[in-house]
Amino acid sequence: MIPIYKLALCSVILSGILGGCGNEQAPDVPFAASGESYASKVDFSKLERDLPLAPLDLMKITPESLEGATQEQVDQIYARLTAGPIPDGPYDGQAFFPKGSSGGARAAEIVGGGLKGFAVNIAKVKLEHIAEAIWKGKVFYRDQSVLRNRINDLSILKPFIGGETESLQKIDVDGKEAWMLFPAKLYCGQSLLDGRRESVIIDYAFTDDLPGYREKPDALAGREGLVIRDEIRMVRPGFYLGRAYMKKVFVLNFTLYNKEVAEKESANFQASGEVQEDCWVGPQRMLAKGK
Repeated sequence: MIPIYKLALCSVILSGILGGCGNEQAPDVPFAASGESYASKVDFSKLERDLPLAPLDLMKITPESLEGATQEQVDQIYARLTAGPIPDGPYDGQAFFPKGSSGGARAAEIVGGGLKGFAVNIAKVKLEHIAEAIWKGKVFYRDQSVLRNRINDLSILKPFIGGETESLQKIDVDGKEAWMLFPAKLYCGQSLLDGRRESVIIDYAFTDDLPGYREKPDALAGREGLVIRDEIRMVRPGFYLGRAYMKKVFVLNFTLYNKEVAEKESANFQASGEVQEDCWVGPQRMLAKGK
């Protein structure tokens, strides 16, 4: 997902700087016991059968509380979600590493030689710039099956961009201007974590044919760069939980939030549990709904 620069710069210079360092508490929803070994991990089908997340549970989950969860807890929440509707319009974004995660170090290893063809000296980036929220979120163009990322600071990205920047597309969200970079294709596809149902996929691999594509820096996210692939599922209307992969390896979580959609649709969702589903929900959810 393209908090890619936020991810790459942070993890290379200071491992784990994006990790939640506050006193956030995990969401007050049921979780299954799980050990450290793969064999002791919970079966998602059994988890959803025994501990389904009701609309009232989902209303308790916030972007802040997710930062207080372990990766196992985040995974258990994600597995009990459906894709919901493919979003449309601007969403505010926040990337996070869960408590106890070494995701920053792992991301740095994956980045490794992924900057081939780009003359970049990451070590020169100042620490105070790293703390800035470079990635502000995503803008979905549902009817076009396209997405673009909102970047609020080009100063750190200059080594990646090259040339003039006046022609770069911009967007104004709530009075705040951001540049539109890193186009991606939107579609429903199998989750890399939970293959029982689909997620909304945000794919950067073959985006050089999309309007507004610019080789530098957009190619950095694609098949010749870091091979970014995101997937998201809906927590509740206007609020999505996402997973970012580099070269098919999971590297971090992120949230997407649209206040207008949340305020308009959450009350009905809380009361009915009904939501538009654009992607395949899988046989387990279909059977449960038919009871």
